[in-house]
Amino acid sequence: MSKFIIQGGKILSGEIKVSGSKNALFPLMAAALLTEEECRFTNVPEIKDKQVMVELIQDLGVEVKVSDRAISIKAANLKKSEPDPTLTGKLRGSVVLLGALLARLGKVKMFFPGGDLIGKRPVAAHLSAFQVLGAKVSGNGNIQASAVKLIGATVVLEESSVTATENTILAAVKAQGQTLIKLAAMEPHVQQLCEFLNNMGAKISGIGTTTIIVEGVAKLHGAEIELIPDSNEAASLIVLAAATKSQIKVTNLNPEFLDDFLLQLKKMGVNFQVGSDFVKVLAPTKEYLGAKIQCGLYPKLASDDVPALAVLATQATGESLVYEWLYENRLGYVDQLMQMGARAQILDPHRVKITGATPLHSAKITSYDIRMGMTLVIAALIASGQSEIAGIEHIDRGYENLETRLTKLGAEIKRLET
Repeated sequence: MSKFIIQGGKILSGEIKVSGSKNALFPLMAAALLTEEECRFTNVPEIKDKQVMVELIQDLGVEVKVSDRAISIKAANLKKSEPDPTLTGKLRGSVVLLGALLARLGKVKMFFPGGDLIGKRPVAAHLSAFQVLGAKVSGNGNIQASAVKLIGATVVLEESSVTATENTILAAVKAQGQTLIKLAAMEPHVQQLCEFLNNMGAKISGIGTTTIIVEGVAKLHGAEIELIPDSNEAASLIVLAAATKSQIKVTNLNPEFLDDFLLQLKKMGVNFQVGSDFVKVLAPTKEYLGAKIQCGLYPKLASDDVPALAVLATQATGESLVYEWLYENRLGYVDQLMQMGARAQILDPHRVKITGATPLHSAKITSYDIRMGMTLVIAALIASGQSEIAGIEHIDRGYENLETRLTKLGAEIKRLET
């Protein structure tokens, strides 16, 4: 086990580069299972969740080569249709193997995937889509699906779930005929999955809209793609700069993926500049202001970006209402912030009222999921005194070498093995 020791209260400065998208990586790796030819991915983040996905695919009999920020996958010998339950239990993103294995082998059996404990994350929409495409779905304590042949159909998703959309695309891409996916998620990593599959020979249109059309093809070939920047990491780094009132340039991002997030910052009075591939946070020229912070379906503010903004709200004058409509357990970070002096009131499992501006002080706190971990790091950086953050293995799952990168900005942050 490890923890971070952070000395807060310092103004930071410099430049920090955003890593490749964690959420784009897993469906792309799953897509590589649809062909016997080699697929290659670059700009791959060096995070623990990547390692788990690599081990999962290798356990299926697939050849995987990992080099500096790159992964090559050749699934010529893919035979196993049951991913290792111990590994799937560590990674929610492994759920996208369902659609890929069903399409490639005609069957799949998987225990429910794990991941962050942020609330119920059902797979009903995934299984319903498979059934519409002609698969038989069953299971008791696990997920089982099989089909002699998948047939294109109109799939109306029960919810605009990112992974349900990705699984439906993966299952439909080699199905016979046309599949129409309605109420599809539009996130950038869904778009990149479609673009990569088209590079492999798929025929997908409607990319970036709520209606995706997939014309089934008999065979796919190998392809290569560079992962898009991680928008969630970009957002948290931008908030870190704003909350510490530092001048930091966050590079290697796509501002178009952050439209509503940047609008939120503007409403709160953050001083920043936007370039073609960067956001530069400048020293504040006025007090930050409380605001309503509410996530939604892309292109609205992402649920993953709300916790960091809640820290910023503690430094903003007036009341802020944080509304996390998606996950009922995502407000766990609020108790940790209150230990640091934040004035917050949890109204219900989805809403919290924060009153600021409030100085934060050091505390011994614990992270229980990826975004909570980064949220607590931001809080510790602005707090007076020395804070200890336990549970940083969650941070390692989604943020590459965080302490090293923040140290280069002038942060006093050390990893302590316990």
